Amino acid sequence: MSILCGLPLLECVYCLACARWAWKRCLHTGGRDSESWGLATAEEFEPVPRLCRYILAVYEDDLRHPLWEPPGGYGINPDWLILKRTYEDTHGMAPPYMLYLDHDHADIVLAIRGLNLAKESDYAVLLDNKLGKRKIDGGYVHNGLLKAAGWVLEAECVVLKELVEKYPNYTLTFTGHSLGSGVAAMLALVVVLHKDKLGNIERRRIRCYAVAPARCMSLNLAVRYADVINSVVLQDDFLPRTATPLEDIFKSLFCLPCLLCLRCMRDTCISEETMIKDPRRLYAPGRLYHIVERKPFRCGRFPPVVRTAVPVDGRFEHIVLSCNATSDHAIIWIEREARRALDILVEKDRIMEIPAKQRMERQETLAREHSEEYRAALHRAVTLSVPHAYSPSKYGTFDEVEEGEDSHRSSGESSFSSPKTSKTRENWDELIERLFDKDESGHIVLKKSHRDD
Repeated sequence: MSILCGLPLLECVYCLACARWAWKRCLHTGGRDSESWGLATAEEFEPVPRLCRYILAVYEDDLRHPLWEPPGGYGINPDWLILKRTYEDTHGMAPPYMLYLDHDHADIVLAIRGLNLAKESDYAVLLDNKLGKRKIDGGYVHNGLLKAAGWVLEAECVVLKELVEKYPNYTLTFTGHSLGSGVAAMLALVVVLHKDKLGNIERRRIRCYAVAPARCMSLNLAVRYADVINSVVLQDDFLPRTATPLEDIFKSLFCLPCLLCLRCMRDTCISEETMIKDPRRLYAPGRLYHIVERKPFRCGRFPPVVRTAVPVDGRFEHIVLSCNATSDHAIIWIEREARRALDILVEKDRIMEIPAKQRMERQETLAREHSEEYRAALHRAVTLSVPHAYSPSKYGTFDEVEEGEDSHRSSGESSFSSPKTSKTRENWDELIERLFDKDESGHIVLKKSHRDD
């Protein structure tokens, strides 16, 4: 009898707990994820809206007669377009992309479009992954995105190498949106590891801007490559926060709100320490730029603010229950808000009337602060016991990884590391030969043994 009398009390406690959880989750907005970060400057954020327009240009069939250009146009000179690949050119191995030689900004840009909901090949790239399936440079990455990046680099390495050597003062920028952001991040990582493919290009010339990034690499890699890779997130975007395997998301595309809500409940019940110590868990890569333009209990959009950091813990860990979670993923909205944010930053600089000399000094200070923040993030990762994380040595290089580390991986994984860290690393030719074949027409295709992975 006493047990039966206690049941209503347990039900009340359970209901109160659920109500408290729902209240906290509804109050959690995307702006809180970055409330402790510093503010970005106009100099470091300047490429973002421009690269967003380049990504949008990949959707056009003819850049000389564009159909969907944003206000102000794409800012592209069609005569400087080196090449443009469609689905017919890539044979479904990678999303469409274009290579653009930007003389105005001394930049060689490879821009990759996002997911096409009508193309099965894009889904095949996304679904080609399981937890712990692919290991590279001491961390885990998304297998399908790595294969797509490998295909793109193998197909265009000759052109890229010629441009890099012809214009030694130009940077090499990889950029993409959604699915393309993951491919771009993998491209940057692979080029850094195999710089000999592009004439031993210096690391400082390589950079990546992943717009609305997919979670494509483990935490130690996400922090270690923060000096090369940058991720841009608009307020409540669901993809950088979704740790659910992409296979589950796109299999349940039509009940996405239910899936996100269930995942939100699960993440709430799991401590962040547990999530950080899972070496297979993937994260949004590199340095993060968070565009915040909505406030709780306020209607409409406000002048956007851009915050930036190289976080280790609190790295977009929890999904935001917001009606804008999917709309904030659209490249059109991201380009529009990024342009507004940059205009505000430039206007502030104009009002302050910073002289050219002081502007150069500020750029040097910014580079030094980014370097210090980057090293602090590496040390923070070691402090939090992030798997495979290690601090840079006093000489500016990473500590060597013991050769015995690779003995712990499963037979289904492959491991690659930088030339300084492992003598057993596969070179680029071995990697391509193991993953791809060439058909009778000379096109690169997946080997049969990897099509069913």
